[in-house]
Formats: sequence, C-alpha cells, structure tokens
Amino acid sequence: MRVSKIGRSGRNTILSASLVAGTLDILAAFLVYAVILEKTSPARILMSIASGIFGKAAYSGGTPMIISGLLLHFLIAFIFSVFYYLIYPHLAFLHRRKLISGILYGIFIWLVMNLGVLPTVFKGMPLPDPGAAILGIAIVIVAVGIPIAYIIAAPRRR
Repeated sequence: MRVSKIGRSGRNTILSASLVAGTLDILAAFLVYAVILEKTSPARILMSIASGIFGKAAYSGGTPMIISGLLLHFLIAFIFSVFYYLIYPHLAFLHRRKLISGILYGIFIWLVMNLGVLPTVFKGMPLPDPGAAILGIAIVIVAVGIPIAYIIAAPRRR
C-alpha cells in the first residue's frame, strides 16, 4: 500500500496513534527522567531531541529549540505510526495478538532508535547500560508500542 492511498479514516487513525503515543512517551520521559530520577529537565529533554538536527546549538537556542524538539518527537511518533499502519494488513499476527504485537513493536522501536538512529545521529554515543535500557524499553512499550498497536487496529475490527 502506498501512502497516497491512505484514506481519510486511515489518516485520522495514524494521527490519533501519533498524538497518543507521542504524548504518552514525552510525558513518561518528563516524569521518569526529570521528576523521579531528577537527571534533567523537560526543556533539556526537548533540546536534546532538537540536537539531533541542530547539534550543540540546540542547547542554547531557548524556546525555538524546545518547540523544535517537541515537533521532531511527534514526527518520529508519526513515522512509527505510519509504518505500523502500513504493515498491519500484511501480518495476521498483528490482528490476533494486539498486546503482544504492541510489546514487540515497542521493543522494535527502541532497538531502531537506540541501535540505529541515535548512534548514527550522535557519533560515538555509547549504548545504554542494562538498567537504563530496560527502563527505556519499558517506557517505549507502554507509551508507544501498545497504544499504536491498539489504535491502528481499532477501526479495522469488522
């Protein structure tokens, strides 16, 4: 299926999945890393995301970089929602086992981001330690993988 063939219902489904997953994920990051672990601040998290495009300048760019980081974060959620939407009709497993599919998709997303995207964008970035990896995977499963799996499947239940 080509993206141009996605109808209004599909676009709405993808946007819903993107907004829910993106919102849950960024709120979880703020809660865990800024509030509970006190490792950073919400603004710094968003600047860090923006630094993937703007480099170190993102950390001194103020509000425009915070907004850029938030927009980039939602773009990434959108891309993963589109991908799941496109593969959903072709993999019967996704229809039968939504929870397991969401868990596996969350793990897949974490692997793509942490073993592919982030090391490519941030040269020399070390892999997270096992504890950080488990926490990160858990967040992505609960906040991104499972919501995308259920939201993409919802309008297709007939």
